[in-house]
Amino acid sequence: MERTTHGVAPLLEIENLISGYGRIEALHGVSMNIKPGEIVSLVGANGAGKTTLLRAISGVQSVSAGTIRFEGQAIDRLPAHARVPLGIAQVPEGRQLFAPLTATDNLMLGAWWRRADDLSAELARVHELFPMLRPLSRSTAGMLSGGQQQMLAIGRALMSKPRLLLLDEPSLGLAPILVDQILDAIVRLKSEGVTVLLIEQNARAALAIADRAYVLETGRITASGTASEIASDERVQRAYLGI
Repeated sequence: MERTTHGVAPLLEIENLISGYGRIEALHGVSMNIKPGEIVSLVGANGAGKTTLLRAISGVQSVSAGTIRFEGQAIDRLPAHARVPLGIAQVPEGRQLFAPLTATDNLMLGAWWRRADDLSAELARVHELFPMLRPLSRSTAGMLSGGQQQMLAIGRALMSKPRLLLLDEPSLGLAPILVDQILDAIVRLKSEGVTVLLIEQNARAALAIADRAYVLETGRITASGTASEIASDERVQRAYLGI
C-alpha cells in the first residue's frame, strides 16, 4: 500500500480514474490520495470534472477504468449504498433535500443503515454543530432558508457517521455570514476526526481551511501540494483567486 510522506496510509486512494457520460470522458486518469483527518480542497473551473470525481467516489457515478481504495479496500465496483456503511457520505451540490419532509425526517434518512436506538447521540451532535436547526426540527425542509437547508444537508450526511465527508459547493448562494458558519463547521468536523474532500466556489476560503489541495482542469490533475503552496502558485492565483 502507498504510504504518505508522513508514513500514514491514505484513507482514500484514487489511481488513474477514468469516468464519463456516454462517449464523453470527464475524468482522464485522475490520481490522488487523502490522509485521515485532512481537509483537502479540489480547485478547478466549472466543468473541470470536480463533481464527477466526488460522484465517482460516493458511487453515484460509474467509472470505466482505474481504482478507488478506501482504507486499502477497492470500492470502485461497490454500489453507492454499500459505501455509506464503510464511512463515505456526500453532500451534493444543490442540497437535494426532501422538501415535504420535516428537518428531523431528513436527518433520519441520513441514518438509514444504522440501528434506530443508536441515533440520539448523532442527532444531538448535529444540533450542537448547527444550533439553529434544533427549533426547526418540525419545519419542512422546503420552508427553510438556503443556509438552513445547507446545514440540514450536511447534518443529514453526518447522521451516517462518515469518516470521509464529500462536500460539493457548500457555500453556493449563501450570504457571507452563513458561509463563515459553514466553513467553521467544516474545521470543527476535522477536529473531531472527520476527513473532508471539499469543492468550493470560493477557492480562497477553501484553501484557507484546507491542509492540501489538488487543481483539476479538464478532467486532469494539473497541480497538487499543501494549501499554502497552491494558494501561492501564480497560475492558480490568476485563474481562481482573482489576483
